[in-house]
Amino acid sequence: MKIGFDNEKYLRIQSEHIKKRIAQFGDKLYMEFGGKLYDDYHASRVLPGFHPDSKLRMLMQLRDDAEIVIVISAEDIERNKVRGDLGITYDKDVLRLKEVFTERGFYVSSVVITHYNGQSSAVSFRERLERIGGVKVYYHYLIEGYPTNVELIDSDEGFGKNDFVETTRPLVVVTAPGPGSGKMAVCLSQLYNEKRRGVKAGYAKFETFPIWNIPLKHPINVAYEAATADLNDVNMIDHFHLEAYGKTTVNYNRDIEIFPVLNAIFEGIFGESPYKSPTDMGVNMIGSCISDDEVCCEASKQEIIRRYYTALSNMTDGRNNDQEVNKLVLLMKQMKLTTAYRTCTVAAYERKLRSGTPCAAIELADGTLITAETTQLLGPSAA
Repeated sequence: MKIGFDNEKYLRIQSEHIKKRIAQFGDKLYMEFGGKLYDDYHASRVLPGFHPDSKLRMLMQLRDDAEIVIVISAEDIERNKVRGDLGITYDKDVLRLKEVFTERGFYVSSVVITHYNGQSSAVSFRERLERIGGVKVYYHYLIEGYPTNVELIDSDEGFGKNDFVETTRPLVVVTAPGPGSGKMAVCLSQLYNEKRRGVKAGYAKFETFPIWNIPLKHPINVAYEAATADLNDVNMIDHFHLEAYGKTTVNYNRDIEIFPVLNAIFEGIFGESPYKSPTDMGVNMIGSCISDDEVCCEASKQEIIRRYYTALSNMTDGRNNDQEVNKLVLLMKQMKLTTAYRTCTVAAYERKLRSGTPCAAIELADGTLITAETTQLLGPSAA
């Protein structure tokens, strides 16, 4: 496999950058981890050389100063939401993540159940965690008008009514099984309640993609849009950063849209905001560790097509609608890609035309193509 990413450099400079951000705030830093902290296979596909557990390995250099808080939404527990890549429910993934982190020597201090409104399944999950032991469990409640009702949010009836999560270390890593769990709200609630207790705490966001310091339409960033086509995320120029510093950086629509509200919440807590842009909030150094841009571009184009085929398969199975597929078709057009760019699909299709049966093909690292067709005994993958 051709390597396009310097993993050792990443482990070194990313941990140093986080240390600098901790020092910026003094007592404590709450760091929201977007995406997957562990088993990030998307990153390993578009950045050949990046290891799926690289972010966790990077944090291992900080583990004596770090503790982990896992967040799960009561609404996701109630509807048995499943993590698509692993096929397990979010509540089971909380237990899996706790075990993985603990085995790596991390201190998992607590689990926060967000969006709590008396759901019986959330109560049962809390009781289960408490029986297992080893972590404290807290509730964070629904706040009417969140995130725009800043006056209520920054009050005793907003963040003030949430359970205060007891933490003891200078770096608090806030992670979750998947998006929409309420990680950011947990961080902000903690800032509010730390301030009431006289503790100076800060917030930072670790988001692997989009990569802020490469072009907007770079294949790596377009591959991120492909990966989140079901959420309809859109990469955008961070105009707040451009206005503040005169520099062009990339972020995604949800962070840019919510930034004015976040700024108002920060001002309500601290009196002034520590950040001038969504990019300012981030600590991601991954773009500085790309060692071969051409290799990463090629891998990202292949990933876009792979996502397209996955979406087609999901639509056939009734797991999504044509909106996701249409978004991926549009992204492929932006990159001037067709399915023919993925040579193994061409080889499989050509053999199907010859044999009249379903066929499969794989491409080896040296470019060799191996094809197989369906027989009376075996399917093409087995053959």
